[in-house]
Amino acid sequence: MRTLILTVGLIVTALSSQAAKPNIVMILVDDLGYSDLSSFGGTDIQTPAIDKLMNSGLRFDQYYSNCTVCTPTRASLLTGRYPDIVGAPGVIRQWDKDSWGYFKPTGPTLPELMRKAGYHTAMVGKWHLGFESPNIPNDRGFDFFHGFLADMMDDYWTHLRGGVNWMRLNKEEVKPKGHATEVFTRWAIDYIKEQTASKKQPFFLYLAYNAPHFPIQPPKDWLEKVQKREPQLDKKRATNVAFVEHMDHEIGKFLDAVNELGIANDTLIVFSSDNGGSIPHGALNGKLRGGKQDHWEGGIRVPTCAVWPGTIPVGRTSAPGITMDLLPTFCEIAGANVKHEIDGQSLANVLLKGGKGDPHRTLVFVRREGNRRYQGRAYYAIRKGPWKLLQNNPFEPMKLVNLEKDPAEKNPLPLNSKIANELTRTLMDHIQKAGATPWRKPNR
Repeated sequence: MRTLILTVGLIVTALSSQAAKPNIVMILVDDLGYSDLSSFGGTDIQTPAIDKLMNSGLRFDQYYSNCTVCTPTRASLLTGRYPDIVGAPGVIRQWDKDSWGYFKPTGPTLPELMRKAGYHTAMVGKWHLGFESPNIPNDRGFDFFHGFLADMMDDYWTHLRGGVNWMRLNKEEVKPKGHATEVFTRWAIDYIKEQTASKKQPFFLYLAYNAPHFPIQPPKDWLEKVQKREPQLDKKRATNVAFVEHMDHEIGKFLDAVNELGIANDTLIVFSSDNGGSIPHGALNGKLRGGKQDHWEGGIRVPTCAVWPGTIPVGRTSAPGITMDLLPTFCEIAGANVKHEIDGQSLANVLLKGGKGDPHRTLVFVRREGNRRYQGRAYYAIRKGPWKLLQNNPFEPMKLVNLEKDPAEKNPLPLNSKIANELTRTLMDHIQKAGATPWRKPNR
């Protein structure tokens, strides 16, 4: 498998425009089901804000998260690397015995690169890559952080995890009031208002919502509205629908603020999810098999779009993409040089010139986890072109599927084939390389 080393600059065709160095906003939601948007086939759910965003730019039909769960995908976003290469093959938690990663970048992070390109860098929302220096946002390149350090919230109103308050303004503990989704939206709007008023430099904002990760807690009036409109739904599904719709409403507030500030045409917005929807919590992934924690498509294919009015054409693309591609993509558009080794590939040509990407590229997926199902071991998947080799826990045999002929992944093929052998060898090469990277915190 090839590892990509890039030195990237501005797209030439954009140089003549003031918007050649746009503000960049990355909206990442948590555990969104693939069909839990009206624009992606949801029939019992209404998501007008995200649907409008999807229809205002380029929508990806073959876009993946780097992992089936939170931490690894976020590590890949910030480094452009596979998560196990940067010490984050599993979820980082505040309890050592339940923590399965330690974030260790192999080069400058995305915000560090953006800062060098003249951007003010900010993060609002869920971090989930560490609890102490050097693995907190302000030590990893963000000029400004207003958000939550931990994994999930035990309650969206108290914002606690394991009895600890992980809400921070930069490095100081804060105790905001209100539903976390609304709190993050308010903080994000405050940030872009301040940056727009200062007019000093473009900004890079990473806006990461906890929603719709469980516990599924929509405000009461949102649940009542869904139950009245969709009386056929059971309580679990109705609650999830209401939770997503509430999140959509809050994202809509943020997008409205971008328009009201007059910066929409100078702002690139990318929307994605960190993994697929959690089926036990009422999410739906449409025709895709499986969900969160699975290497079936329902666990790793995520709704994604890129919007930059007047610059990115409206439409859809089948070009493959994955979370770690965003670092080289943003850097190319922003004029930031990437001189160190990364695994992601820039999608700037796809966004700005209608490129088709590399349909034969190889993608590797890994997740490490504890509990009786996984017992601290890792499990893997690898895709090349239409071929995919996968397992959904470390103790089951690999399965081989052809996604073009069997998109539902219902008919695994024999493993004694040339392509299965090739994928196995490539995966072993990756495991050997990643094996040199420790994923436990030093001196534990």
